[in-house]
Amino acid sequence: MVRLLYPVPDDPPPTIRVEGVRFHHLIHVLRLRAGDPFEVFDGRGRSFSARVAAVDRTTADISVGSPVAATSERPIMLIQALPKAEKMDWIIQKGTELGAAAFAPVQSRRSVVRLLGSTAEKRVQRWRKIAEEAARQCGRSDVPTILPVDALEARVKAASATMRCYVLDEEERSLSLAQAFSPAMADKSPIALIVGPEGGFERGEVESMSDLGATKATLGKTRLRAETAAIVGLAVILHLDGRIG
Repeated sequence: MVRLLYPVPDDPPPTIRVEGVRFHHLIHVLRLRAGDPFEVFDGRGRSFSARVAAVDRTTADISVGSPVAATSERPIMLIQALPKAEKMDWIIQKGTELGAAAFAPVQSRRSVVRLLGSTAEKRVQRWRKIAEEAARQCGRSDVPTILPVDALEARVKAASATMRCYVLDEEERSLSLAQAFSPAMADKSPIALIVGPEGGFERGEVESMSDLGATKATLGKTRLRAETAAIVGLAVILHLDGRIG
């Protein structure tokens, strides 16, 4: 099914006009014509059946049906220490497909990548576009939130006030992520999964997060790359939460 992201108002009119980039994608890339059906999603959890009503040279009118609200799911945030190269792109794409509700990129002591000012803002905008495209392709009606780049401790402190936080710790030997997550399975409280960069977190960072209330957990004996650990960690939580597998 062809899908289009559009900020549909809370009280949607029967017909909306599409222009610019969205018009180009719908008419010139996807080659829809008057009468063709497709789906509109608003990025906030609603989707709509839609149909191309009329096409002009630079605009298209589309008729919009009644909204279908998405099933409410436990919010899961991935707090990811910045990895090298384009790995964060991949993490956001795959994490969106799995069902993460938000991504929080953070600077940690061992992060090789340093993003500041306008450079950080441009990267966040890129990640938002990746999340939008991944949501469109995988059939989600919501788009994950991409938070601004922040310091690790500040982000974990903010998250711990409202969420159960789990930090993947390569030195943890006894408590698996599955075991750590088990007490949260019944109460459906929001979750934050914290993943380090290449080389992991420094011990001082781990202990600081533990002091803030984060639970240290392991994914097992195998040493995983940062981007692999993020996706495996999300998959474990989502599986136990009954959303995949």
